[in-house]
Amino acid sequence: MSENSQALLDSLSLDPRLSLFAVAAGATMAGGELGEETLDDMATQVAGGALADLDARLVWPLLAEGLMGDQPSRMLAALTVCGALERLLPEFTALFGHFQTGFDGEPVDIGRHQGRVLDVAAAGNAPLRVRLAVLLCNLGKADSPPQHLPSHYRHIDRCLPRIRNVCARFGIAAELEDFAILVAMELERVHRATRMRAGSMAALLERVGAFTDPGRFEDLLTVCACDYFAYPGNTTPAYPKATLLKQALVACLALPDPDEDDDEATALHERRAIAVARALRSGTDHER
Repeated sequence: MSENSQALLDSLSLDPRLSLFAVAAGATMAGGELGEETLDDMATQVAGGALADLDARLVWPLLAEGLMGDQPSRMLAALTVCGALERLLPEFTALFGHFQTGFDGEPVDIGRHQGRVLDVAAAGNAPLRVRLAVLLCNLGKADSPPQHLPSHYRHIDRCLPRIRNVCARFGIAAELEDFAILVAMELERVHRATRMRAGSMAALLERVGAFTDPGRFEDLLTVCACDYFAYPGNTTPAYPKATLLKQALVACLALPDPDEDDDEATALHERRAIAVARALRSGTDHER
């Protein structure tokens, strides 16, 4: 056991059943790698029924601590190896061995990918709601209809109730749950944003609250950027879709106030779509 893990255990007055989660959370810090002996001890505890009837709400503070660590994937790996994650978060462990197509067209193991995304988020010092959303946003892909693979047909429909169930199980705050649901619904739409669909881009900005909650919008883009950079081969200086959407947002925010006679919601959306189209067309012309 590393010094960090032992120090964490020594500093906490824990229900003994929570000790392995404290050790796993400690593994996320620099120098916190767990040895085989420690992992074997953790697996023995789990196999011996240490987690029987354990209230997941007691575990959440330690999971949150691990998610906020330097390398959260280490916690997930440790809890997966010892069997603890399967007991308390089977929706996530079910992702391992299932694949999605990366930006380069190659298959990527979804469970492993989410671990990499978490580490990218940690490297950027992302807040907890970003990291939790990364953990939960693909829960609908473990049981996609095989006839549609590699496309994960209607995975969002399966994902949303699972996010709600997980958050209820762990007693996770509504604000964190709401953001995870937003990410599950919008991540792939952000990845698909294109200059050729100004109306859809304006609608996306409205739907995700870019005009009313800019911090939430920025965190959504952070999740999408972390997801993008976790795929092999994506080494651009910036996430291209974030640049595109921020350009569109600036164009919308520069619009004058609407006329009093306008049908407010419809007219504003149309004006935003036109502003986005002009801004992105101008950007394309400038690039040429």
